[in-house]
Amino acid sequence: QVQLKESGGGLVQAGGSLRLSCQASGRTLSRDRVGWFRQTPGKEREFVISINWYGGSSDIADSVKGRFTVWRDFAKNTVSLQMDSLKPEDTAVYYCAVRARSPEDRTRSLLQYRYWGQGTQVTVSS
Repeated sequence: QVQLKESGGGLVQAGGSLRLSCQASGRTLSRDRVGWFRQTPGKEREFVISINWYGGSSDIADSVKGRFTVWRDFAKNTVSLQMDSLKPEDTAVYYCAVRARSPEDRTRSLLQYRYWGQGTQVTVSS
């Protein structure tokens, strides 16, 4: 079992930055893929970015490419999401998730992810 807890959300002006963290507990992440997804009211949860915990390679949605980066911290068992040049359309609840298999597989379907955090709100004002 893996428990996930996101932190770092908040209110920021357009053009600003935020850093989200996803703290994993229950076991040490290993051959896992960690993804970030986001959701706004009335819309489906969408893929943002993911990282192969084992190999380090990432996959990034076109909507955030060049603005968002992701990395993992082995010592803290944590994945961080740096969000720069934020836009009002980035406003959403952000969730981290873990898929405990095939870390090299870049499939973006949220159905592939077994463990989920509770989410953290990010609000970007114009």
